[in-house]
Amino acid sequence: MKSNSNLEKLLETGKFVVTGELGPPKSADGETVRKKAQILKGFIDAVNITDNQTAIVRMSSIAAAVIVQEVGIEPVIQVVTRDRNRIAIQSDILGAAALGLKNVLCLTGDHQKFGNHPQSKNVFDIDGIQLIQMLKNMRDEKKFQCGEEIRNGKKEPIVEPKLFLGAAENPFADPLDFRVVRLAKKVSAGADFIQTQPVFDFERFEKWMDMVREKGLHKMTSILAGVMPVKSVKALQYMKNNVPGMSIPDELINRLEKATDPKEERIKICVETIEKLKKTEGIRGVHIMAIEWEEIVPEIVKRAGLIH
Repeated sequence: MKSNSNLEKLLETGKFVVTGELGPPKSADGETVRKKAQILKGFIDAVNITDNQTAIVRMSSIAAAVIVQEVGIEPVIQVVTRDRNRIAIQSDILGAAALGLKNVLCLTGDHQKFGNHPQSKNVFDIDGIQLIQMLKNMRDEKKFQCGEEIRNGKKEPIVEPKLFLGAAENPFADPLDFRVVRLAKKVSAGADFIQTQPVFDFERFEKWMDMVREKGLHKMTSILAGVMPVKSVKALQYMKNNVPGMSIPDELINRLEKATDPKEERIKICVETIEKLKKTEGIRGVHIMAIEWEEIVPEIVKRAGLIH
Protein backbone atom coordinates (compact mmCIF):
# COMPACT_ATOMS: atom_id res chain seq x y z
CA MET A 1 0.00 0.00 0.00
CA LYS A 2 1.28 3.45 -0.90
CA SER A 3 -0.64 5.43 1.70
CA ASN A 4 -2.83 2.99 3.64
CA SER A 5 -5.76 5.33 3.06
CA ASN A 6 -9.25 3.88 3.10
CA LEU A 7 -9.85 5.07 -0.46
CA GLU A 8 -6.77 3.21 -1.64
CA LYS A 9 -7.81 0.07 0.25
CA LEU A 10 -11.32 0.09 -1.24
CA LEU A 11 -10.01 0.50 -4.77
CA GLU A 12 -7.50 -2.29 -4.16
CA THR A 13 -10.36 -4.63 -3.25
CA GLY A 14 -12.18 -3.78 -6.49
CA LYS A 15 -15.08 -2.04 -4.79
CA PHE A 16 -17.06 0.57 -6.77
CA VAL A 17 -16.30 3.68 -4.72
CA VAL A 18 -18.14 6.95 -4.17
CA THR A 19 -16.37 10.22 -3.54
CA GLY A 20 -17.99 13.59 -2.93
CA GLU A 21 -16.96 17.22 -2.83
CA LEU A 22 -17.04 19.82 -0.08
CA GLY A 23 -16.20 23.49 -0.52
CA PRO A 24 -14.74 25.23 2.54
CA PRO A 25 -16.45 28.48 3.58
CA LYS A 26 -15.36 32.03 2.75
CA SER A 27 -14.81 32.55 6.48
CA ALA A 28 -13.18 31.02 9.56
CA ASP A 29 -16.41 29.19 10.45
CA GLY A 30 -15.39 25.60 11.09
CA GLU A 31 -18.96 24.70 12.06
CA THR A 32 -20.05 25.12 8.44
CA VAL A 33 -17.56 22.44 7.43
CA ARG A 34 -18.79 20.12 10.19
CA LYS A 35 -22.43 20.52 9.13
CA LYS A 36 -21.65 19.73 5.50
CA ALA A 37 -19.56 16.71 6.51
CA GLN A 38 -22.34 15.38 8.74
CA ILE A 39 -24.74 15.42 5.77
CA LEU A 40 -22.32 13.33 3.69
CA LYS A 41 -21.17 10.94 6.43
CA GLY A 42 -22.15 7.34 5.75
CA PHE A 43 -22.94 7.97 2.08
CA ILE A 44 -19.49 8.44 0.54
CA ASP A 45 -16.10 6.76 0.89
CA ALA A 46 -14.07 9.98 0.76
CA VAL A 47 -14.67 13.66 0.11
CA ASN A 48 -12.63 16.18 -1.87
CA ILE A 49 -11.86 19.39 -0.02
CA THR A 50 -11.47 22.10 -2.62
CA ASP A 51 -8.49 24.50 -2.65
CA ASN A 52 -9.79 28.06 -3.14
CA GLN A 53 -12.00 26.87 -5.99
CA THR A 54 -12.64 29.33 -8.82
CA ALA A 55 -9.76 31.38 -7.37
CA ILE A 56 -11.92 32.68 -4.51
CA VAL A 57 -10.38 32.96 -1.04
CA ARG A 58 -11.70 30.26 1.27
CA MET A 59 -10.63 28.34 4.34
CA SER A 60 -7.49 26.28 3.74
CA SER A 61 -8.23 22.85 2.25
CA ILE A 62 -5.87 21.26 4.78
CA ALA A 63 -7.58 22.91 7.76
CA ALA A 64 -11.03 21.98 6.47
CA ALA A 65 -9.82 18.42 5.80
CA VAL A 66 -8.76 18.02 9.43
CA ILE A 67 -12.25 19.08 10.54
CA VAL A 68 -13.84 16.62 8.10
CA GLN A 69 -11.55 13.86 9.36
CA GLU A 70 -12.66 14.58 12.93
CA VAL A 71 -16.28 14.13 11.80
CA GLY A 72 -15.40 10.67 10.48
CA ILE A 73 -15.03 11.06 6.72
CA GLU A 74 -11.76 10.48 4.91
CA PRO A 75 -10.73 13.66 3.07
CA VAL A 76 -9.02 14.13 -0.27
CA ILE A 77 -7.18 17.44 -0.14
CA GLN A 78 -7.04 19.33 -3.39
CA VAL A 79 -3.77 21.15 -4.05
CA VAL A 80 -3.48 23.74 -6.83
CA THR A 81 -0.22 25.13 -8.17
CA ARG A 82 -1.72 28.58 -8.87
CA ASP A 83 -1.03 30.04 -5.43
CA ARG A 84 2.13 28.36 -4.12
CA ASN A 85 5.60 27.57 -5.38
CA ARG A 86 7.31 24.20 -4.93
CA ILE A 87 8.75 25.17 -1.54
CA ALA A 88 5.35 26.07 -0.08
CA ILE A 89 3.62 23.05 -1.62
CA GLN A 90 6.15 20.58 -0.23
CA SER A 91 5.91 22.27 3.16
CA ASP A 92 2.10 22.00 3.11
CA ILE A 93 2.28 18.34 2.12
CA LEU A 94 4.59 17.53 5.04
CA GLY A 95 2.17 19.29 7.37
CA ALA A 96 -0.85 17.52 5.87
CA ALA A 97 0.84 14.13 6.24
CA ALA A 98 1.75 14.91 9.85
CA LEU A 99 -1.95 15.58 10.48
CA GLY A 100 -2.91 12.19 9.06
CA LEU A 101 -4.10 13.32 5.63
CA LYS A 102 -3.31 10.72 2.97
CA ASN A 103 -5.22 11.50 -0.24
CA VAL A 104 -4.18 14.37 -2.52
CA LEU A 105 -5.74 15.57 -5.78
CA CYS A 106 -3.17 17.46 -7.84
CA LEU A 107 -4.46 20.39 -9.90
CA THR A 108 -3.16 23.41 -11.75
CA GLY A 109 -6.12 25.57 -10.67
CA ASP A 110 -8.39 28.19 -12.21
CA HIS A 111 -6.79 31.46 -13.33
CA GLN A 112 -7.01 34.20 -10.70
CA LYS A 113 -8.89 36.52 -13.08
CA PHE A 114 -12.01 34.41 -12.41
CA GLY A 115 -11.85 34.95 -8.64
CA ASN A 116 -12.31 37.73 -6.09
CA HIS A 117 -8.69 38.92 -6.31
CA PRO A 118 -8.17 39.27 -10.07
CA GLN A 119 -5.28 41.68 -9.46
CA SER A 120 -3.28 39.04 -7.56
CA LYS A 121 -0.20 37.41 -9.09
CA ASN A 122 -0.39 33.75 -9.97
CA VAL A 123 2.56 31.47 -9.23
CA PHE A 124 2.39 28.40 -11.49
CA ASP A 125 5.97 27.51 -10.54
CA ILE A 126 5.01 23.99 -11.61
CA ASP A 127 1.90 22.59 -13.30
CA GLY A 128 -0.45 19.83 -12.20
CA ILE A 129 1.49 17.03 -13.91
CA GLN A 130 4.78 18.20 -12.40
CA LEU A 131 3.03 18.35 -9.03
CA ILE A 132 2.05 14.68 -9.31
CA GLN A 133 5.63 13.76 -10.16
CA MET A 134 7.05 15.82 -7.28
CA LEU A 135 4.73 14.28 -4.68
CA LYS A 136 5.33 10.78 -6.06
CA ASN A 137 9.07 11.30 -5.61
CA MET A 138 8.55 12.59 -2.08
CA ARG A 139 6.65 9.38 -1.32
CA ASP A 140 8.65 6.79 -3.28
CA GLU A 141 12.15 8.25 -3.48
CA LYS A 142 11.82 9.91 -0.06
CA LYS A 143 13.35 13.07 -1.48
CA PHE A 144 12.40 16.70 -1.92
CA GLN A 145 12.19 18.08 -5.43
CA CYS A 146 15.72 19.48 -4.99
CA GLY A 147 17.09 15.97 -4.36
CA GLU A 148 17.60 16.22 -0.60
CA GLU A 149 16.35 13.37 1.58
CA ILE A 150 13.26 14.01 3.69
CA ARG A 151 14.87 14.01 7.10
CA ASN A 152 15.79 16.53 9.78
CA GLY A 153 19.49 15.63 9.80
CA LYS A 154 21.92 12.91 8.75
CA LYS A 155 21.33 10.95 11.95
CA GLU A 156 17.57 11.43 11.92
CA PRO A 157 15.19 8.92 10.30
CA ILE A 158 13.61 9.59 6.93
CA VAL A 159 9.91 10.35 7.43
CA GLU A 160 8.29 10.70 4.02
CA PRO A 161 4.62 11.55 3.39
CA LYS A 162 2.53 8.46 2.59
CA LEU A 163 0.22 9.66 -0.16
CA PHE A 164 -2.47 8.34 -2.50
CA LEU A 165 -2.22 10.66 -5.50
CA GLY A 166 -5.01 11.74 -7.81
CA ALA A 167 -5.53 14.01 -10.79
CA ALA A 168 -8.47 15.41 -12.73
CA GLU A 169 -9.26 14.88 -16.40
CA ASN A 170 -11.77 16.34 -18.83
CA PRO A 171 -13.05 13.87 -21.47
CA PHE A 172 -15.17 16.61 -23.06
CA ALA A 173 -12.61 19.22 -24.08
CA ASP A 174 -11.29 19.25 -27.64
CA PRO A 175 -9.37 17.74 -29.27
CA LEU A 176 -10.43 14.37 -27.90
CA ASP A 177 -7.16 12.64 -28.85
CA PHE A 178 -5.20 15.13 -26.78
CA ARG A 179 -7.30 14.41 -23.67
CA VAL A 180 -6.17 10.78 -23.75
CA VAL A 181 -2.55 11.81 -24.30
CA ARG A 182 -2.82 14.16 -21.32
CA LEU A 183 -4.33 11.39 -19.20
CA ALA A 184 -1.43 9.11 -20.14
CA LYS A 185 1.03 11.80 -19.00
CA LYS A 186 -0.71 12.07 -15.63
CA VAL A 187 -0.68 8.30 -15.19
CA SER A 188 3.00 8.18 -16.15
CA ALA A 189 3.74 10.96 -13.64
CA GLY A 190 2.20 8.85 -10.88
CA ALA A 191 -1.57 9.45 -10.66
CA ASP A 192 -3.05 6.57 -8.65
CA PHE A 193 -6.61 7.68 -9.36
CA ILE A 194 -8.40 10.02 -11.77
CA GLN A 195 -11.58 12.02 -11.22
CA THR A 196 -13.26 13.24 -14.40
CA GLN A 197 -15.32 16.31 -15.11
CA PRO A 198 -19.08 15.66 -14.85
CA VAL A 199 -20.63 13.30 -17.37
CA PHE A 200 -23.67 14.77 -19.13
CA ASP A 201 -22.81 13.57 -22.64
CA PHE A 202 -22.47 9.81 -22.21
CA GLU A 203 -21.85 9.18 -25.92
CA ARG A 204 -18.80 11.46 -25.88
CA PHE A 205 -17.63 9.91 -22.60
CA GLU A 206 -17.82 6.42 -24.13
CA LYS A 207 -15.65 7.54 -27.07
CA TRP A 208 -13.06 8.78 -24.59
CA MET A 209 -13.24 5.54 -22.60
CA ASP A 210 -12.79 3.50 -25.80
CA MET A 211 -9.51 5.33 -26.38
CA VAL A 212 -8.53 4.96 -22.72
CA ARG A 213 -9.14 1.20 -22.86
CA GLU A 214 -7.28 0.93 -26.18
CA LYS A 215 -4.16 2.28 -24.47
CA GLY A 216 -4.75 0.18 -21.34
CA LEU A 217 -4.83 3.25 -19.12
CA HIS A 218 -7.87 1.95 -17.20
CA LYS A 219 -5.62 -0.81 -15.85
CA MET A 220 -2.88 1.60 -14.76
CA THR A 221 -5.02 3.95 -12.66
CA SER A 222 -8.47 4.01 -11.03
CA ILE A 223 -10.93 6.19 -12.95
CA LEU A 224 -13.82 7.78 -11.04
CA ALA A 225 -16.38 9.40 -13.33
CA GLY A 226 -17.85 12.76 -12.37
CA VAL A 227 -21.58 13.08 -11.73
CA MET A 228 -23.13 16.50 -11.09
CA PRO A 229 -26.68 17.15 -9.92
CA VAL A 230 -27.77 20.52 -11.32
CA LYS A 231 -30.09 22.83 -9.43
CA SER A 232 -31.83 24.34 -12.44
CA VAL A 233 -32.18 24.36 -16.21
CA LYS A 234 -30.68 27.85 -16.16
CA ALA A 235 -27.52 26.52 -14.50
CA LEU A 236 -27.24 23.76 -17.10
CA GLN A 237 -27.69 26.25 -19.94
CA TYR A 238 -25.05 28.52 -18.43
CA MET A 239 -22.54 25.66 -18.27
CA LYS A 240 -23.34 24.65 -21.85
CA ASN A 241 -22.86 28.16 -23.23
CA ASN A 242 -20.19 29.66 -20.97
CA VAL A 243 -18.00 26.98 -19.42
CA PRO A 244 -15.22 25.73 -21.73
CA GLY A 245 -14.85 21.99 -22.06
CA MET A 246 -18.44 21.11 -21.17
CA SER A 247 -20.60 18.90 -23.42
CA ILE A 248 -24.29 19.04 -22.54
CA PRO A 249 -26.79 17.54 -25.01
CA ASP A 250 -29.87 19.60 -25.88
CA GLU A 251 -32.03 16.55 -25.11
CA LEU A 252 -30.97 16.75 -21.47
CA ILE A 253 -31.97 20.41 -21.23
CA ASN A 254 -35.28 19.68 -22.96
CA ARG A 255 -35.99 16.83 -20.57
CA LEU A 256 -35.53 19.08 -17.55
CA GLU A 257 -37.58 21.87 -19.11
CA LYS A 258 -40.53 19.51 -19.58
CA ALA A 259 -40.28 17.89 -16.14
CA THR A 260 -43.36 18.25 -13.91
CA ASP A 261 -41.18 17.58 -10.84
CA PRO A 262 -37.78 19.18 -11.63
CA LYS A 263 -36.00 18.01 -8.46
CA GLU A 264 -37.12 14.42 -8.98
CA GLU A 265 -36.02 14.56 -12.62
CA ARG A 266 -32.58 15.84 -11.65
CA ILE A 267 -32.15 12.94 -9.24
CA LYS A 268 -33.34 10.47 -11.89
CA ILE A 269 -30.78 11.78 -14.38
CA CYS A 270 -27.96 11.33 -11.86
CA VAL A 271 -29.09 7.81 -10.95
CA GLU A 272 -29.43 6.82 -14.62
CA THR A 273 -25.93 8.15 -15.31
CA ILE A 274 -24.49 6.20 -12.38
CA GLU A 275 -26.20 3.02 -13.59
CA LYS A 276 -24.54 3.41 -16.99
CA LEU A 277 -21.17 4.14 -15.40
CA LYS A 278 -21.38 1.03 -13.20
CA LYS A 279 -21.61 -1.03 -16.40
CA THR A 280 -18.74 0.78 -18.14
CA GLU A 281 -15.52 -1.21 -18.31
CA GLY A 282 -12.69 0.64 -16.61
CA ILE A 283 -14.80 2.85 -14.33
CA ARG A 284 -13.95 2.17 -10.69
CA GLY A 285 -16.36 4.58 -9.04
CA VAL A 286 -18.15 7.91 -9.22
CA HIS A 287 -17.28 11.37 -7.99
CA ILE A 288 -20.47 13.23 -7.06
CA MET A 289 -19.93 16.97 -7.46
CA ALA A 290 -22.67 18.68 -5.47
CA ILE A 291 -20.91 21.69 -3.94
CA GLU A 292 -23.34 23.79 -1.87
CA TRP A 293 -26.02 21.12 -2.44
CA GLU A 294 -24.67 18.40 -0.18
CA GLU A 295 -28.15 17.42 1.01
CA ILE A 296 -28.97 15.88 -2.40
CA VAL A 297 -26.09 13.38 -2.20
CA PRO A 298 -27.64 10.85 0.26
CA GLU A 299 -30.76 10.51 -1.91
CA ILE A 300 -28.72 9.95 -5.09
CA VAL A 301 -26.47 7.41 -3.38
CA LYS A 302 -29.40 5.46 -1.91
CA ARG A 303 -31.37 5.35 -5.13
CA ALA A 304 -28.31 4.32 -7.14
CA GLY A 305 -27.73 1.40 -4.77
CA LEU A 306 -24.32 2.66 -3.69
CA ILE A 307 -24.71 2.41 0.09
CA HIS A 308 -22.23 -0.07 1.46
